[in-house]
Amino acid sequence: MRERAGLVAAAACVVALVVLVVVLGVLTPPRPSSIATDRLGPDSGEEVAQYLDRARASLAEPESGDPRWALVSLAPETTARQAYTLADGVRVSQVLFRVPLDRVQTPLIVVDVAGEESVLRAPAVAADRSQGSTGEWDRQAQIDAVSATRLAQDCACVVGLTVRGDLDRLRALAGTPGVRAVEALPPDAVFGRFAVNPLLPEQTQTAAPGPDDGEVPAQ
Repeated sequence: MRERAGLVAAAACVVALVVLVVVLGVLTPPRPSSIATDRLGPDSGEEVAQYLDRARASLAEPESGDPRWALVSLAPETTARQAYTLADGVRVSQVLFRVPLDRVQTPLIVVDVAGEESVLRAPAVAADRSQGSTGEWDRQAQIDAVSATRLAQDCACVVGLTVRGDLDRLRALAGTPGVRAVEALPPDAVFGRFAVNPLLPEQTQTAAPGPDDGEVPAQ
């Protein structure tokens, strides 16, 4: 008898636990995914015209007033100060550097920033990072060295910006001379959970790496 009573009590506990789990599931439904994409910029090998259409489409939604993260691809390259001026008050969160060398592939360096002063200091930060990435073979070491030197001299090496603003401001920015494309994420995108890869000034047909057979210039 006692054994049967114990089994009944145990069964009642299991039922109560199941009911509790169901109730908690109803009260706290799963959160939707925070972003619809994890990348800003053209896909490798994508036609430039196709990417430009895709970027424009990302700005075509009705204005909701919600700020969005966006990638600004520049052409031609600019200095950090010129890039900040070009943003015209739109919040800049990252500066994207790439030293242009004829027929030489140089690395993309992304520097997080938080205001005008940090934007103006960004070339020095990028120079330090370039020095720290010195390769194990002679050519890469030469590329890193010349990149670091030119970045330290505040070269016209900014190829893009990560910014945050509402659609009206992003559309206005897209029409600014010197801006080649602005691509926006949905308003629920989370900073740090997406990659950025700008459309480079020399990419005119497809978003593909250029030749890497040129001589690395002296610093």
